[in-house]
Amino acid sequence: MSRTALRALALAALVVLAGCAIPVDIPTEDPSTSTDAPTGGTPDSTTRTPTDAGPTATAHPDRESPWGDDPIVVAIRDTADTGRNWAPLVREATAYWEENAERYAGYPVEYVVRPDAANPDVVVQFVERVEDCENAAEAAGCAPLIEHRRQIQRPAKVSIRTGFSDSSTVLVLKHELGHTLGLRHDDAPADVMASQSVLYTETQPNATEREFPWDDGEFTVHVDASGATDPEAARRQVEHALDYYEGSPPGVPDNVSFEYVSDPANAEVTVRFAETPPCSAEAASCAGTTGTDPDGDGVVETYTGLEIVLDDDTATDAVGWHVGYWMAYALGMEENWEKPPPFRDASHEERRSEWWR
Repeated sequence: MSRTALRALALAALVVLAGCAIPVDIPTEDPSTSTDAPTGGTPDSTTRTPTDAGPTATAHPDRESPWGDDPIVVAIRDTADTGRNWAPLVREATAYWEENAERYAGYPVEYVVRPDAANPDVVVQFVERVEDCENAAEAAGCAPLIEHRRQIQRPAKVSIRTGFSDSSTVLVLKHELGHTLGLRHDDAPADVMASQSVLYTETQPNATEREFPWDDGEFTVHVDASGATDPEAARRQVEHALDYYEGSPPGVPDNVSFEYVSDPANAEVTVRFAETPPCSAEAASCAGTTGTDPDGDGVVETYTGLEIVLDDDTATDAVGWHVGYWMAYALGMEENWEKPPPFRDASHEERRSEWWR
């Protein structure tokens, strides 16, 4: 049996920054052009493409600092009790603004990151969920917009959601600290201050490393048997295979279920027959998965779709076995020894038997 990947589509989360009440969306790439994780997202016409101002541009020239001339003391609170060392990430973000604040905010700044400071000017708190910003339940961060000295209420609280990678956490920190310097979402640098950004999570197990690589065991299925030699018999074969998995065979969770849908766009699992399937020459079937890549490592972490393609010459009484074989693969049983017994080195006759009984 040969496996040919039909497509592998990587996704990342487009997350709201700074507590704006903008829905979270999921950017996608055209699978025909790339299978890599995206580095940016334009999910709809309202999303701005990040751009940078010219090298001499200043967003607010000659503006006075609301913070005064003294260094801004920044404390750190691990409110979510992650045990993660946040100080290097905060220092990286503050160093960015020490280098760029005069260019973009109109005045220079100096920071002193003192994690346990008793009376800081700014406290960065890492939280499981951002609660500070109204109508932004999925915000990655939140901070007060400080344009004048009278707006400062020490310590100014900057909230950062945990669970993101180091680089994404630094981006959120830069963004929120930018607000404390008076920068808004339409200010430069847009790659930092845009209201939405593609953020990646901390490293997660890949789909092939998970015991069950789907979010849940309830699957929607579309079967297009129009290209099969005997469409009705082929459809019954598919149903036998999926009924087998609903019976909780060895290695399969007991909550797996299938609902048939007429629209393939609404299906997580699709089965079709093709005169020239995208399989190797010796294979009667092949399959491909789509999925999400929240940690941005270029490898899918959770499957969201499975497409099984059979050669239209595949023997009708073997259709169920082929579908069952690929279903086992997609459920996390990549190796033959992991699959339920009917799919372990099945003979020509066994593949055409009523193995599901």
